[in-house]
Amino acid sequence: MPKQQTDYLIQLINSLTKTEKRQFRLWVNRNQSNTEVLFLQLFDFLDKQKKYDEELILKKIPGIKKRQISNLKAHLYKQLLVALRLQHRTNNSDIEIRERIDYARILYNKGHYRQSLEILDKAKSLAKVAQLDALRLTILEFEKHIESQHITRSIDGRAEELTAEATEVSLAAQRKNLFSNLAIQLYGLYLKVGYVRNQKEYFFVREFFHSNLPKYDLDELSFFEKMYLFQAYGWYYFMTQDFLNYYRYSQKWVELFHSNPKMIELEIPLYLKGLHNSLNALYLAQHQPKFLKALEVLEDFGEKNYQKISRNVDSLLHIYLYFNRINLHYLEGTFTEGLKWIPKLNDKLKSNEYNWDAHRVMVFNYKIACLYFGHGDDEKAIDYLNEIINQKSPDFREDIQCFARILCLISHFNLGNDLLVEYQVKSVYRFLTKMEDLQQVQKEILKFIRKIPRIKKENLKNEFIMLRDNFVKVRDLPYEKRPFLYLDIISWLESKIEDRPVQDIIREKFLKREKMRVEAPGP
Repeated sequence: MPKQQTDYLIQLINSLTKTEKRQFRLWVNRNQSNTEVLFLQLFDFLDKQKKYDEELILKKIPGIKKRQISNLKAHLYKQLLVALRLQHRTNNSDIEIRERIDYARILYNKGHYRQSLEILDKAKSLAKVAQLDALRLTILEFEKHIESQHITRSIDGRAEELTAEATEVSLAAQRKNLFSNLAIQLYGLYLKVGYVRNQKEYFFVREFFHSNLPKYDLDELSFFEKMYLFQAYGWYYFMTQDFLNYYRYSQKWVELFHSNPKMIELEIPLYLKGLHNSLNALYLAQHQPKFLKALEVLEDFGEKNYQKISRNVDSLLHIYLYFNRINLHYLEGTFTEGLKWIPKLNDKLKSNEYNWDAHRVMVFNYKIACLYFGHGDDEKAIDYLNEIINQKSPDFREDIQCFARILCLISHFNLGNDLLVEYQVKSVYRFLTKMEDLQQVQKEILKFIRKIPRIKKENLKNEFIMLRDNFVKVRDLPYEKRPFLYLDIISWLESKIEDRPVQDIIREKFLKREKMRVEAPGP
């Protein structure tokens, strides 16, 4: 068994719950004549050790020979998957449907055609409820095969009925694919570059979106067609920084699930993603009251369903809860209070118990760095920023890679590391140029920090004021507001001007904003 497959085996065993481990042992002992089967002994050893040590395995389990171990690991991996499939078939409609299709195939091979068709009909009903068009098509093709090859004496008009149903489901699947393709392509584009940076990128995204958007009548769309449509619109408005419309379509996504409660049970990850996007839109629109209500919905879902959710859903809940709890502290200017979430989050990042991808880890490192920056601990902020900067430049989230370097530069400036700042300015400038990410704001920041050593101390405050005033002017320009979404540079400048913690500045702005909202209530 190659090393990568061995790693997969260890990861799978480490991800099992106590219940799953117990059920696996019972299943093996029930289905094997020899209770001392070697692959179960190997499982018990790896479960206790948590890591792979071949020499120790051969020493502790004498029955295993070196030449056997590769095949034994492969067999254990397969048996684990078989057992897990049996354990979770009732919690996953697609697994249950495929199992019924398998039963129908066995009956068909035995020549029990009517029994096979009856099972397929029940499976098709389940697939229809879950709106699993691909499985419905598989079942329909099997039904047509049986009807065309054997005299089953089924109802009159059966051929026309199957043909019409297959045509209808096939067209629905094609339409759904058009919407889902557009949504995933926009998401992939966002992962690559983030928000649009200039007019050229805006026109590209707009043209791409509208040229690939299928014609539709909303009232005639299926559940999944609507969901992918709302996804696509959400990603489009998110990338183009139209946050009100981003919220509008993210909320349509969530409300679609609320009006179809059965689909929440069947598609929990997609429901949670909609909640997360809605929260992110409210954060970007700086609407704290609605944000708090939406966050409560997310937290309540986790608490009420904790006992029955899968590991994947548990992982998504942790991602979305940490992400949005940190955003709440950004929004309210309570950075110090937000640090309470970091120890547990760090444990999860270091243990990698959920196998979070490099993109998730990068985002969390940046968000944690911003918390420490707002708290006033620049050294800690630099530690987390270096986790991003020291990576071999990945081919995703160029935006975070760029702003991590800018924030690191500012943190070193705060610490008075003048020589390091002078060296890093050139390095950051080269990196931003390579990434084609030199907007006016970034240029002004680098230009300002580069000339800091030549500014007399008594003139420094005026320089901060001039830079702050320049940024206030460009902040609301269509393609220049993007940098302020990653870093509240204006509040940092005001903290320098007033010689106060940046956290206090942001907190005051939040309280003022909420006071105005109460005095002039609106949507």
